[in-house]
Amino acid sequence: MSTLADRLSDVKTRVASAAKKHNRSADEITLIVVSKNHPAQLVVDLLNLGQLDFGENKDQEAAPKAIEVAELAPDKHANWHFVGQLQSNKVRSVIGYATSIHSLDRPSLLTELNKQLAKQEAKRLSVFIELNLTADQNRGGVSPDGLEEFAVQVLNSPQLDLLGVMGVASLDGSPEADFERIAKASQRLQQLNPQAKFISAGMSADFELAIGYGATHIRVGTAITGKRE
Repeated sequence: MSTLADRLSDVKTRVASAAKKHNRSADEITLIVVSKNHPAQLVVDLLNLGQLDFGENKDQEAAPKAIEVAELAPDKHANWHFVGQLQSNKVRSVIGYATSIHSLDRPSLLTELNKQLAKQEAKRLSVFIELNLTADQNRGGVSPDGLEEFAVQVLNSPQLDLLGVMGVASLDGSPEADFERIAKASQRLQQLNPQAKFISAGMSADFELAIGYGATHIRVGTAITGKRE
């Protein structure tokens, strides 16, 4: 039976192999372990193995977990990435622990982020604009056609650092086609701002494929953490 250390090492090896295959360096790829539905102790165990970046998608779980991790491992520092749909009424809480938000997807959320950040003048927050690659307008994310218009608003936000775009490949379609759309959206965004060059894409089932399309931040859960409770 594989251990947590074994699984983390295996994924890092796969990341390095995928990067080499596409003439990239593994150093330019940030591995985010999605720790949702797992206890704080698992995060501490991963911190002790050298893993620094963790993803959560629900504030009601993430906020107390971040506090508990800090109490259990005061000599360690976890970088928390919020990767789920963010309700505006949770913004104040999330910016208290998250170093980045991967799911900025609408003007109302942007307005609330700016409002809450303005109360903490020294604080900055990194964000990705989430893309909706489906025809369902009720899904989270900005239509690729509306990317530039929304990006201008984000770039005009004084306390936000726009890192790039985030996308999820569809389960029933072609992940290659989706990752290509994400890559093309990234190229268009870089024409507005060359610094917004990062791509958050790829999960346990498809991160190696995503790396081939330029992913710089991959969000891996069960391949490392094991099955969730």
